[in-house]
This record gives sequence, C-alpha cells and structure tokens, in this order.
Amino acid sequence: MKLAKLPDRTPVRMNVVFAPGLAQRLREYAAFYAETYGNKEEVVELIPFMLEAFLDGDADFRRSRRSAATDVAPA
Repeated sequence: MKLAKLPDRTPVRMNVVFAPGLAQRLREYAAFYAETYGNKEEVVELIPFMLEAFLDGDADFRRSRRSAATDVAPA
C-alpha cells in the first residue's frame, strides 16, 4: 500500500494564559487576517496554525529534530 498509516489526529486540549499585551496583539493579528483573507477567524482558531508555522519555520529546531532522529538506533 502506498499510503502510510494515518497519524493520530485526536485533538489535545491545552490551556494557555497570555499576558494582556500579547492577547491584544493576537486580536490585532486576527483582525489583520480577516482584512487579508476576507473571513473572520477567532484567535483560538488561528493559534494552532500560527504555532505550527512558527515551528516549521525554525531552522534550528528542524536541525535538532533531524539530529535526534538519526541518533535513535533502528529497531
């Protein structure tokens, strides 16, 4: 089969507390998103995608993960 087994897609709920200034910036970002794409999304809906984009864009983090993966001996 060419398609690999699908990964676990069960959502994980996490509660996060933001400083007031950051909360305001997130609301402003959501407003900017709405202006850019023409549809309003709540901050809570944007945050997972923002975090994923941040992690995907962090070259040092990607290198670290690749290094850790090669350090694990095959079973």
